[in-house]
Amino acid sequence: MRRPFFLFSVLAASIAASSFACGTSSAPSSEEPPAASTSPSTSSSPSASPSSTARNDGSAPSDASSSDSSTSDGGPADAASADAATAIATASCKVPGPPGTPRAPALPTYAGTCPALSFAPTYTDITSGGAQRRFLVVKPTTAVAGEVLPVVFLWHWLGGSPEDVLTKLAVQAAVDARRFVAVVPAPKGDALFRWPFEATQSQGRVDEEARFFDDMLACVGRAMAVDKECVSSVGVSAGALWTSQLATVRSERLASMVSLSGGVGDVVRPWATTPHRLPAMVLWGGSGDTYPEQVPIMNFDRASKRLEGALTTDGHFFLECVHNCGHAVPPFDAPPAGGVVFDAVWSFVLDHPYWLGAGQSPYTSRALPAAYPSWCGKGQNGATPRPSNAACP
Repeated sequence: MRRPFFLFSVLAASIAASSFACGTSSAPSSEEPPAASTSPSTSSSPSASPSSTARNDGSAPSDASSSDSSTSDGGPADAASADAATAIATASCKVPGPPGTPRAPALPTYAGTCPALSFAPTYTDITSGGAQRRFLVVKPTTAVAGEVLPVVFLWHWLGGSPEDVLTKLAVQAAVDARRFVAVVPAPKGDALFRWPFEATQSQGRVDEEARFFDDMLACVGRAMAVDKECVSSVGVSAGALWTSQLATVRSERLASMVSLSGGVGDVVRPWATTPHRLPAMVLWGGSGDTYPEQVPIMNFDRASKRLEGALTTDGHFFLECVHNCGHAVPPFDAPPAGGVVFDAVWSFVLDHPYWLGAGQSPYTSRALPAAYPSWCGKGQNGATPRPSNAACP
């Protein structure tokens, strides 16, 4: 019998005539809403960046940053086109973007004095949107002189906590092996499902949570050398539902997003077209990714497919991963010596810097790297789902 991980617990609350929640096999943690504060916080949202025409096959559409209108005669135009293709095929957060490719805006500024940054397991407390908030920061155990690190935000499931994220995703080992900074936010405590993704949430509350993201990024960037061209958001279950919402309002800051059993629509706010067509990884547990199984209240299969449909329409590159273990731990194979758990997730965010144009990916012209399981593929319906009779965690 598979072990639930991203469990959806039934709570006595109504959202568009349905009650639902996300969590783990353990009981939801008890969190008291923090006291409000009137200290200043946050910055304005970033400016928009160019986008392009969509294609429906998960591959790269034409993009102003990478296309060339010159005729193919073996001359300079062909050479420039070949150089651009090579740059895309070898893209990663370690490789600066070629001239003329998009750049992320400057890091946001915090409207106040950033707190001294603490590192996990100690929380950093910050005033954001007039409320007292907190988050964990995980940095590599050993420092490398002159290193500029990508930033990955990790949003937890309803019954979980930032500490659970550190344990379940083996974050310190991943940070040490793949060289990035992880930021793990704690919820404010006012949203029934931890993060404000429900259709009943006001735009003001969504903007407040996005401002919290800005403030965390601003203060982490003030304390550490971080790469603004490689800032990503990863969410699990309820955190994945929120990650899709964050992507719609902060696409200009995000290089990529990863949704692990999330999605959009129905009782969740819909997707909105974004100025920056960021790459995405959409992973879920197949048609059985619901909770409860007998009388489903939340259907992550439908929600994830709706997210994929929106990404396809808008011209985003994305990977589809379908593990057929329901609402449970993704059955990634044990990593080889020196590898880390969830390496497919870390590989995706680190291989997709901000400078990639709409619909572009280093994976477009080649097979997926070895870090990805066989049940991942490119674009909508591009995955070969894991056999439903295979053993699950």
